[in-house]
Amino acid sequence: MRSVKSFIAAGAATLLSSAAFAADMAIAPPPYAPAPVVEDFGGWYLRGDIGFSNQRVDRLNNALDATLTSSVQNNNFNTAGIFGLGVGYKFNNWFRADVTGEYRGNSQFFGTDRITYVGGVGTDTYHATKNEWVVLANAYVDLGTWWCITPFIGAGVGGARVAINGFTDQSIANNGGGALPGLAYGDSFAQWNFAWAVHAGLAYKVTPNFTVELAYRYLDMGDGMTGDLRTFDGTNNINNPMTFKNITSHDLKLGVRWDLTSPQVYAPPPLVRKG
Repeated sequence: MRSVKSFIAAGAATLLSSAAFAADMAIAPPPYAPAPVVEDFGGWYLRGDIGFSNQRVDRLNNALDATLTSSVQNNNFNTAGIFGLGVGYKFNNWFRADVTGEYRGNSQFFGTDRITYVGGVGTDTYHATKNEWVVLANAYVDLGTWWCITPFIGAGVGGARVAINGFTDQSIANNGGGALPGLAYGDSFAQWNFAWAVHAGLAYKVTPNFTVELAYRYLDMGDGMTGDLRTFDGTNNINNPMTFKNITSHDLKLGVRWDLTSPQVYAPPPLVRKG
């Protein structure tokens, strides 16, 4: 009988000891912590852009063109550099907007014009330089992200200060009595025009706060104009400027964006808690 009591006491002691050991054991942490979730709620950003232009002009017009019966022009601009800065706001992960200002460097202009007028024919050779300041308010739609690359489209409106400098018109007129050379100058002149643009490109997020863009832009800057034309001897026909009709540009740009608002990091709660 005594042995039975001893056996029961030993079993009870073992059971209590195991329960106490289990109660004192620390709860083991999960085998791994899940990666924090980065939630992009938008914010302010700064941007910078460089690039180059491929510019066009429809034609050159002058107040005296009413005397012409035909005109065949060939006009070309050289490529020029683009340098821009801006500030913007990202509203969510698909829509953002910014305001940009840029300087478009001097572009050399070369043109020729074969004209026919009452009493003769002639040719003109044009030369000038052109530059612009452009200010645009832009809005963009991001079309989704794959492997950190985000295609986007956008549009912008604003103003362009178009400056035409150093315009010359070297002409040769043939009135049936021999060639008559002439040379005319146009004083430098600048004017502000309404401007608009459309954008398309790819953005690559290098870090959560730094993005690189490769973008195409079509830009319409309106007309450019010289001062009144005057001949080599100083004769000035009043209200006689040369107008560059409808200046447009196909631009290729490389840009960077610095997000000023750090992304919000949300770490999910632990799966098991003590206490």
